[in-house]
Amino acid sequence: MHAYSFWHVDCVRKLGLKAFTERYEAFCKKHHYNFQKGKPAELFEASKQLVAVFPKEKSYKLLIQQSIQQLNLASEHIEILRKEMNQLASTLPEYDTVMSIYGVGETYGPQLIAEIGDVSRFTHREAITAFAGVDPGVNESGQFKQRSNCASKNGSTRLRKTLFQIMSTYLQNKPVNEPIYQFLDRKRAEGKPYLVYMTAGANKFLRIYYGKVKECLRNLEQEANEES
Repeated sequence: MHAYSFWHVDCVRKLGLKAFTERYEAFCKKHHYNFQKGKPAELFEASKQLVAVFPKEKSYKLLIQQSIQQLNLASEHIEILRKEMNQLASTLPEYDTVMSIYGVGETYGPQLIAEIGDVSRFTHREAITAFAGVDPGVNESGQFKQRSNCASKNGSTRLRKTLFQIMSTYLQNKPVNEPIYQFLDRKRAEGKPYLVYMTAGANKFLRIYYGKVKECLRNLEQEANEES
């Protein structure tokens, strides 16, 4: 991590733009990162605006670098767990179907499968959205009916968090041909609050997930029956 070498803001701004650029480029080459020509200047200019909250002393340097090492070890451990989760999930019949859905990768795919479990236990789409807590809530009183109801927020908090992370992937990548992104973008353009359009997108995604996985399992069951 480059922060290990440039642990203090003065390590950047006192080095000078040319020297910092050379060291930054060398770091990227060593670790096989994509070097962006404008990035060193951007970081250098940003360093001028920052105010150091602690002095550039050896004791602080040691403390920060030890913290960085601990973070690196934690990241490596998490990556090992992710690989093990993905390997385990790949043995399940719905794995390829889940992984084919846009926004689902080796991190979110196993998370979805683990949190949802066997979709056959849900009798219909409304059951699985209620389980995730992304079903629309009801807010009616007399003649008043709220136009944009928030989610019920019952059910699995971890699953709901994973769904929101997938929705963030859609918004960041902007896949214009994907129906879920089109739906999210339309809701956002209508002026819906963040939680409303994110929850609505998660609801739509989960319905698609349910339909595809159910169809996959049904087809596999039919194939097994035909072979027997």
